[in-house]
Amino acid sequence: MTTAELQRDADGHLANRADWNEQVARDIAIEEGLEALTDRHWLVINFMRKEFDARGDAPSIRKLTKESGVDTKELYALFPKGPAKKAAKIAGLPKPKGCI
Repeated sequence: MTTAELQRDADGHLANRADWNEQVARDIAIEEGLEALTDRHWLVINFMRKEFDARGDAPSIRKLTKESGVDTKELYALFPKGPAKKAAKIAGLPKPKGCI
């Protein structure tokens, strides 16, 4: 199944988390203007998925910078123009509650 065939919500996030896999993440990253996902991208993506599984919501940017091991400057470099929202989208998660 291509990413174009996946069900999305109004913000473009996956409607069904079960549709997510690493290839879907890579394809969404390309849609979002990221050509390749590095180990640092995967660190954030996996942290977000773990937090979502534990708490039922994607972590805020503040929590990401405090607990993921990636500081604010690097987070914005990895996921430009809204890192928490963009990382959540690539991670197959809904938009974090605090994001516009």
